[in-house]
Amino acid sequence: MATRLVQPAAVTDSAPTTPIDVSVRSVALTVLALSAAMYVLNWAQEVFIPIVLSVLISYALEPIVLALIRLRLPRIIASALVVAALTGTVGYGTYSLSDDTSAFVAQLPDAAQKLRTVLRHGRDEPGAIQHVQRAAQELQRTADEAAGQNPAPRGVQRVQIEEPTFNIREYVSWGSANIVAFAGQAVLVVFFVFFLLASGNLIKRKLVRIAGSSLEKKKVTVHILDEINRQIELFLFVRIVTSAVVGVATWLAFEMMGVEQAALWGLAAGVFNTIPYFGPIIVGIGTAVVALLQFGTISMAVYVSGVSLVITSLEGWLLTPWLTSRTARTNEIAVFVGLIFWSFVWGIWGTLLAVPMLVVVKACCDHIEDLKPVGELLGE
Repeated sequence: MATRLVQPAAVTDSAPTTPIDVSVRSVALTVLALSAAMYVLNWAQEVFIPIVLSVLISYALEPIVLALIRLRLPRIIASALVVAALTGTVGYGTYSLSDDTSAFVAQLPDAAQKLRTVLRHGRDEPGAIQHVQRAAQELQRTADEAAGQNPAPRGVQRVQIEEPTFNIREYVSWGSANIVAFAGQAVLVVFFVFFLLASGNLIKRKLVRIAGSSLEKKKVTVHILDEINRQIELFLFVRIVTSAVVGVATWLAFEMMGVEQAALWGLAAGVFNTIPYFGPIIVGIGTAVVALLQFGTISMAVYVSGVSLVITSLEGWLLTPWLTSRTARTNEIAVFVGLIFWSFVWGIWGTLLAVPMLVVVKACCDHIEDLKPVGELLGE
Protein backbone atom coordinates (compact mmCIF):
# COMPACT_ATOMS: atom_id res chain seq x y z
CA MET A 1 0.00 0.00 0.00
CA ALA A 2 1.50 3.27 -1.16
CA THR A 3 1.72 6.06 1.28
CA ARG A 4 1.72 9.73 0.36
CA LEU A 5 3.63 12.18 2.41
CA VAL A 6 2.01 15.53 2.96
CA GLN A 7 4.43 18.42 3.29
CA PRO A 8 3.54 20.79 6.11
CA ALA A 9 2.71 24.33 5.14
CA ALA A 10 5.60 26.74 5.36
CA VAL A 11 5.47 28.93 8.40
CA THR A 12 6.27 32.56 7.76
CA ASP A 13 7.34 35.00 10.41
CA SER A 14 6.10 38.06 8.58
CA ALA A 15 4.92 41.01 10.66
CA PRO A 16 1.21 41.75 10.80
CA THR A 17 0.08 44.21 8.17
CA THR A 18 -2.82 46.58 7.92
CA PRO A 19 -4.52 46.93 4.55
CA ILE A 20 -4.44 50.54 3.35
CA ASP A 21 -6.71 51.62 0.57
CA VAL A 22 -4.63 54.01 -1.51
CA SER A 23 -6.16 55.35 -4.68
CA VAL A 24 -3.71 56.51 -7.32
CA ARG A 25 -6.31 58.89 -8.68
CA SER A 26 -6.91 60.52 -5.29
CA VAL A 27 -3.16 60.91 -4.68
CA ALA A 28 -2.69 62.45 -8.12
CA LEU A 29 -5.58 64.86 -7.57
CA THR A 30 -4.15 65.84 -4.17
CA VAL A 31 -0.74 66.56 -5.69
CA LEU A 32 -2.31 68.60 -8.49
CA ALA A 33 -4.44 70.55 -6.00
CA LEU A 34 -1.41 71.35 -3.81
CA SER A 35 0.61 72.42 -6.84
CA ALA A 36 -2.20 74.67 -8.04
CA ALA A 37 -2.59 76.15 -4.55
CA MET A 38 1.15 76.89 -4.33
CA TYR A 39 1.07 78.56 -7.74
CA VAL A 40 -1.92 80.72 -6.82
CA LEU A 41 -0.41 81.68 -3.44
CA ASN A 42 2.84 82.70 -5.11
CA TRP A 43 1.16 84.47 -8.03
CA ALA A 44 -1.23 86.48 -5.84
CA GLN A 45 1.04 87.04 -2.85
CA GLU A 46 0.47 90.81 -3.04
CA VAL A 47 -3.17 90.05 -2.16
CA PHE A 48 -2.77 87.20 0.33
CA ILE A 49 0.10 88.60 2.42
CA PRO A 50 -1.71 91.83 3.49
CA ILE A 51 -4.84 89.82 4.30
CA VAL A 52 -3.01 87.26 6.43
CA LEU A 53 -0.97 89.96 8.15
CA SER A 54 -4.09 92.02 8.88
CA VAL A 55 -5.94 89.04 10.34
CA LEU A 56 -3.03 88.17 12.64
CA ILE A 57 -2.66 91.79 13.79
CA SER A 58 -6.39 92.02 14.48
CA TYR A 59 -6.19 88.87 16.62
CA ALA A 60 -3.31 90.38 18.60
CA LEU A 61 -5.18 93.68 19.15
CA GLU A 62 -8.60 92.19 19.93
CA PRO A 63 -7.95 91.85 23.73
CA ILE A 64 -7.07 95.56 23.92
CA VAL A 65 -10.25 96.50 22.06
CA LEU A 66 -12.33 94.34 24.43
CA ALA A 67 -10.69 96.05 27.41
CA LEU A 68 -11.71 99.46 26.03
CA ILE A 69 -15.24 98.20 25.35
CA ARG A 70 -15.54 97.23 29.01
CA LEU A 71 -14.89 100.91 29.76
CA ARG A 72 -18.16 101.72 27.94
CA LEU A 73 -16.53 102.83 24.69
CA PRO A 74 -18.25 101.91 21.41
CA ARG A 75 -16.41 99.25 19.44
CA ILE A 76 -15.77 101.50 16.46
CA ILE A 77 -14.20 104.18 18.67
CA ALA A 78 -12.17 101.61 20.60
CA SER A 79 -10.94 100.09 17.33
CA ALA A 80 -10.00 103.50 15.97
CA LEU A 81 -8.08 104.36 19.15
CA VAL A 82 -6.16 101.08 19.12
CA VAL A 83 -5.26 101.32 15.43
CA ALA A 84 -4.25 104.97 15.84
CA ALA A 85 -2.10 104.11 18.87
CA LEU A 86 -0.42 101.26 16.99
CA THR A 87 0.22 103.41 13.92
CA GLY A 88 1.58 106.25 16.07
CA THR A 89 3.85 103.90 18.00
CA VAL A 90 5.26 102.36 14.82
CA GLY A 91 5.67 105.80 13.25
CA TYR A 92 7.41 107.22 16.31
CA GLY A 93 9.68 104.20 16.56
CA THR A 94 10.61 104.51 12.89
CA TYR A 95 11.31 108.23 13.30
CA SER A 96 13.37 107.72 16.46
CA LEU A 97 15.48 105.09 14.71
CA SER A 98 15.91 107.16 11.56
CA ASP A 99 19.16 108.70 12.86
CA ASP A 100 20.64 105.29 13.64
CA THR A 101 19.51 103.99 10.26
CA SER A 102 21.02 106.98 8.45
CA ALA A 103 24.28 106.58 10.36
CA PHE A 104 24.35 102.87 9.54
CA VAL A 105 23.74 103.54 5.84
CA ALA A 106 26.42 106.28 5.86
CA GLN A 107 28.91 103.79 7.29
CA LEU A 108 28.23 101.17 4.62
CA PRO A 109 30.91 102.43 2.15
CA ASP A 110 33.62 102.42 4.83
CA ALA A 111 32.40 99.06 6.13
CA ALA A 112 32.44 97.62 2.62
CA GLN A 113 35.99 98.90 2.12
CA LYS A 114 37.14 97.35 5.39
CA LEU A 115 35.44 94.07 4.54
CA ARG A 116 37.05 94.11 1.09
CA THR A 117 40.44 94.66 2.70
CA VAL A 118 39.89 91.71 5.04
CA LEU A 119 38.82 89.47 2.16
CA ARG A 120 41.76 90.59 0.00
CA HIS A 121 44.12 89.83 2.86
CA GLY A 122 42.57 86.39 3.17
CA ARG A 123 43.06 85.76 -0.55
CA ASP A 124 46.72 86.67 -0.38
CA GLU A 125 47.34 83.53 1.65
CA PRO A 126 46.26 80.50 -0.39
CA GLY A 127 43.99 78.15 1.45
CA ALA A 128 41.96 75.04 0.70
CA ILE A 129 39.41 76.90 -1.41
CA GLN A 130 42.12 78.52 -3.54
CA HIS A 131 43.77 75.13 -4.11
CA VAL A 132 40.45 73.61 -5.18
CA GLN A 133 39.80 76.50 -7.58
CA ARG A 134 43.28 76.17 -9.06
CA ALA A 135 42.79 72.41 -9.52
CA ALA A 136 39.43 73.03 -11.20
CA GLN A 137 41.03 75.52 -13.61
CA GLU A 138 43.78 73.04 -14.51
CA LEU A 139 41.24 70.26 -15.08
CA GLN A 140 39.14 72.55 -17.28
CA ARG A 141 42.22 73.54 -19.29
CA THR A 142 43.14 69.86 -19.76
CA ALA A 143 39.59 69.03 -20.90
CA ASP A 144 39.61 71.92 -23.38
CA GLU A 145 42.94 70.81 -24.88
CA ALA A 146 41.75 67.20 -25.16
CA ALA A 147 38.45 68.19 -26.82
CA GLY A 148 40.11 70.74 -29.07
CA GLN A 149 38.49 74.14 -28.88
CA ASN A 150 37.14 75.74 -32.01
CA PRO A 151 39.80 78.30 -32.98
CA ALA A 152 38.71 81.87 -33.55
CA PRO A 153 38.70 83.16 -37.15
CA ARG A 154 41.66 85.20 -38.37
CA GLY A 155 41.50 88.79 -37.21
CA VAL A 156 38.97 87.99 -34.45
CA GLN A 157 40.04 87.93 -30.84
CA ARG A 158 38.19 85.67 -28.44
CA VAL A 159 36.66 87.61 -25.51
CA GLN A 160 35.28 86.12 -22.31
CA ILE A 161 32.74 88.18 -20.37
CA GLU A 162 32.63 87.58 -16.64
CA GLU A 163 29.57 88.63 -14.70
CA PRO A 164 30.14 90.07 -11.21
CA THR A 165 29.58 87.58 -8.45
CA PHE A 166 27.44 89.98 -6.45
CA ASN A 167 25.80 92.95 -8.19
CA ILE A 168 25.00 95.28 -5.32
CA ARG A 169 23.29 97.83 -7.59
CA GLU A 170 20.57 95.36 -8.50
CA TYR A 171 19.90 94.62 -4.83
CA VAL A 172 19.74 98.33 -3.98
CA SER A 173 17.26 98.98 -6.79
CA TRP A 174 15.23 95.94 -5.75
CA GLY A 175 15.21 97.10 -2.12
CA SER A 176 14.10 100.64 -3.06
CA ALA A 177 11.20 99.32 -5.13
CA ASN A 178 10.17 96.97 -2.32
CA ILE A 179 10.18 99.83 0.19
CA VAL A 180 7.73 101.80 -1.97
CA ALA A 181 5.50 98.74 -2.41
CA PHE A 182 5.70 98.01 1.31
CA ALA A 183 4.56 101.55 2.17
CA GLY A 184 1.52 101.16 -0.06
CA GLN A 185 0.61 97.78 1.40
CA ALA A 186 1.10 99.10 4.94
CA VAL A 187 -1.68 101.63 4.39
CA LEU A 188 -3.99 98.86 3.20
CA VAL A 189 -3.10 96.73 6.23
CA VAL A 190 -3.92 99.59 8.63
CA PHE A 191 -7.38 100.10 7.14
CA PHE A 192 -8.10 96.38 6.94
CA VAL A 193 -7.11 95.88 10.59
CA PHE A 194 -9.48 98.69 11.58
CA PHE A 195 -12.38 97.14 9.63
CA LEU A 196 -11.71 93.71 11.16
CA LEU A 197 -11.66 95.13 14.69
CA ALA A 198 -14.69 97.35 14.11
CA SER A 199 -16.76 94.50 12.65
CA GLY A 200 -16.42 92.52 15.91
CA ASN A 201 -17.88 89.03 15.71
CA LEU A 202 -19.46 89.50 12.27
CA ILE A 203 -17.51 86.61 10.72
CA LYS A 204 -18.28 84.47 13.76
CA ARG A 205 -22.04 85.07 13.38
CA LYS A 206 -21.85 84.21 9.69
CA LEU A 207 -20.07 80.92 10.45
CA VAL A 208 -22.62 80.03 13.12
CA ARG A 209 -25.44 80.57 10.63
CA ILE A 210 -23.72 78.41 8.05
CA ALA A 211 -23.07 75.61 10.60
CA GLY A 212 -26.66 74.40 10.61
CA SER A 213 -30.15 75.01 11.91
CA SER A 214 -29.98 72.91 15.09
CA LEU A 215 -29.11 74.58 18.38
CA GLU A 216 -26.58 71.87 19.26
CA LYS A 217 -24.54 72.49 16.10
CA LYS A 218 -24.56 76.23 16.75
CA LYS A 219 -23.30 75.72 20.32
CA VAL A 220 -20.50 73.43 19.15
CA THR A 221 -19.52 75.92 16.44
CA VAL A 222 -19.41 78.78 18.94
CA HIS A 223 -17.27 76.72 21.32
CA ILE A 224 -14.84 75.77 18.55
CA LEU A 225 -14.49 79.35 17.32
CA ASP A 226 -13.96 80.67 20.86
CA GLU A 227 -11.27 78.07 21.55
CA ILE A 228 -9.53 78.78 18.26
CA ASN A 229 -9.59 82.52 18.93
CA ARG A 230 -8.23 82.01 22.44
CA GLN A 231 -5.31 79.88 21.29
CA ILE A 232 -4.39 82.19 18.43
CA GLU A 233 -4.55 85.32 20.60
CA LEU A 234 -2.46 83.66 23.29
CA PHE A 235 0.16 82.52 20.81
CA LEU A 236 0.45 85.97 19.22
CA PHE A 237 0.66 87.56 22.67
CA VAL A 238 3.53 85.22 23.55
CA ARG A 239 5.39 86.01 20.34
CA ILE A 240 5.03 89.76 20.88
CA VAL A 241 6.20 89.54 24.52
CA THR A 242 9.19 87.31 23.74
CA SER A 243 10.26 89.44 20.77
CA ALA A 244 10.02 92.60 22.89
CA VAL A 245 12.10 90.99 25.66
CA VAL A 246 14.78 89.86 23.19
CA GLY A 247 14.85 93.27 21.50
CA VAL A 248 15.18 95.25 24.73
CA ALA A 249 17.76 92.86 26.21
CA THR A 250 19.86 92.96 23.03
CA TRP A 251 19.67 96.75 22.92
CA LEU A 252 20.78 97.15 26.55
CA ALA A 253 23.57 94.58 26.20
CA PHE A 254 24.93 96.21 23.04
CA GLU A 255 24.77 99.64 24.68
CA MET A 256 26.89 98.35 27.55
CA MET A 257 29.43 96.87 25.13
CA GLY A 258 29.62 100.07 23.07
CA VAL A 259 28.18 98.65 19.84
CA GLU A 260 27.10 101.38 17.45
CA GLN A 261 23.40 101.58 16.45
CA ALA A 262 22.50 99.34 19.39
CA ALA A 263 18.81 100.26 19.20
CA LEU A 264 18.66 99.32 15.52
CA TRP A 265 20.21 95.92 16.21
CA GLY A 266 17.85 95.42 19.14
CA LEU A 267 14.90 95.99 16.81
CA ALA A 268 16.38 93.57 14.29
CA ALA A 269 16.89 90.95 17.01
CA GLY A 270 13.26 91.30 18.12
CA VAL A 271 11.90 91.00 14.57
CA PHE A 272 14.09 88.06 13.54
CA ASN A 273 13.31 86.31 16.81
CA THR A 274 9.92 85.40 15.30
CA ILE A 275 11.76 83.15 12.82
CA PRO A 276 12.63 79.83 14.48
CA TYR A 277 16.14 78.43 14.05
CA PHE A 278 17.31 80.87 11.37
CA GLY A 279 16.39 84.22 12.97
CA PRO A 280 18.92 84.15 15.83
CA ILE A 281 21.61 82.82 13.47
CA ILE A 282 21.04 85.70 11.03
CA VAL A 283 21.28 88.26 13.84
CA GLY A 284 24.35 86.54 15.27
CA ILE A 285 26.19 86.60 11.93
CA GLY A 286 25.18 90.22 11.29
CA THR A 287 26.33 91.41 14.70
CA ALA A 288 29.59 89.49 14.32
CA VAL A 289 30.35 91.26 11.04
CA VAL A 290 29.42 94.66 12.52
CA ALA A 291 31.57 94.09 15.61
CA LEU A 292 34.50 92.95 13.45
CA LEU A 293 34.30 96.09 11.33
CA GLN A 294 33.84 98.38 14.34
CA PHE A 295 36.35 96.94 16.80
CA GLY A 296 38.68 95.22 14.34
CA THR A 297 39.24 92.09 16.43
CA ILE A 298 37.87 88.60 16.00
CA SER A 299 37.55 88.14 19.77
CA MET A 300 35.20 91.13 20.02
CA ALA A 301 33.16 89.86 17.09
CA VAL A 302 32.76 86.48 18.77
CA TYR A 303 31.89 88.18 22.07
CA VAL A 304 29.15 90.39 20.58
CA SER A 305 27.69 87.56 18.51
CA GLY A 306 27.82 85.22 21.51
CA VAL A 307 25.89 87.66 23.69
CA SER A 308 23.19 87.88 21.03
CA LEU A 309 22.92 84.10 20.79
CA VAL A 310 22.85 83.71 24.59
CA ILE A 311 19.91 86.13 24.87
CA THR A 312 17.88 84.32 22.19
CA SER A 313 18.81 80.91 23.65
CA LEU A 314 17.64 81.87 27.14
CA GLU A 315 14.40 83.14 25.67
CA GLY A 316 13.90 79.92 23.69
CA TRP A 317 14.74 77.62 26.62
CA LEU A 318 13.05 79.40 29.52
CA LEU A 319 10.59 82.15 28.60
CA THR A 320 8.87 80.72 25.54
CA PRO A 321 8.15 77.20 26.97
CA TRP A 322 6.71 78.77 30.11
CA LEU A 323 4.42 81.13 28.20
CA THR A 324 3.35 78.64 25.52
CA SER A 325 2.29 75.88 27.92
CA ARG A 326 -1.38 76.55 27.13
CA THR A 327 -1.13 77.23 23.42
CA ALA A 328 -1.41 74.92 20.45
CA ARG A 329 2.10 73.46 20.43
CA THR A 330 3.52 72.22 17.13
CA ASN A 331 6.37 69.78 16.67
CA GLU A 332 9.76 70.87 15.37
CA ILE A 333 9.53 68.89 12.14
CA ALA A 334 6.24 70.56 11.22
CA VAL A 335 7.70 73.99 12.01
CA PHE A 336 10.77 73.32 9.86
CA VAL A 337 8.69 72.04 6.94
CA GLY A 338 6.37 75.03 7.30
CA LEU A 339 9.34 77.40 7.16
CA ILE A 340 10.61 75.76 3.98
CA PHE A 341 7.17 75.76 2.34
CA TRP A 342 6.18 79.36 3.12
CA SER A 343 9.68 80.70 2.43
CA PHE A 344 9.48 79.12 -1.01
CA VAL A 345 5.99 80.53 -1.65
CA TRP A 346 6.24 84.03 -0.10
CA GLY A 347 9.94 84.68 0.45
CA ILE A 348 10.88 86.69 3.54
CA TRP A 349 7.23 87.34 4.42
CA GLY A 350 6.57 83.62 4.33
CA THR A 351 9.47 83.10 6.72
CA LEU A 352 8.01 85.63 9.17
CA LEU A 353 4.41 84.38 8.92
CA ALA A 354 5.07 80.62 8.70
CA VAL A 355 4.81 79.79 12.41
CA PRO A 356 1.70 81.93 13.16
CA MET A 357 -0.11 80.42 10.18
CA LEU A 358 0.93 76.93 11.25
CA VAL A 359 -0.49 77.55 14.73
CA VAL A 360 -3.73 78.84 13.19
CA VAL A 361 -4.02 75.71 11.05
CA LYS A 362 -3.36 73.41 14.01
CA ALA A 363 -5.84 75.22 16.25
CA CYS A 364 -8.52 74.83 13.58
CA CYS A 365 -7.70 71.18 12.92
CA ASP A 366 -7.76 70.28 16.63
CA HIS A 367 -11.40 71.36 16.92
CA ILE A 368 -12.80 70.13 13.59
CA GLU A 369 -13.61 66.43 13.58
CA ASP A 370 -12.65 65.68 9.98
CA LEU A 371 -9.32 67.53 10.32
CA LYS A 372 -8.16 66.08 13.65
CA PRO A 373 -5.65 63.72 11.95
CA VAL A 374 -3.92 66.78 10.47
CA GLY A 375 -3.84 68.42 13.91
CA GLU A 376 -2.35 65.26 15.39
CA LEU A 377 0.31 65.24 12.66
CA LEU A 378 1.26 68.86 13.42
CA GLY A 379 1.16 68.55 17.22
CA GLU A 380 3.82 67.45 19.65
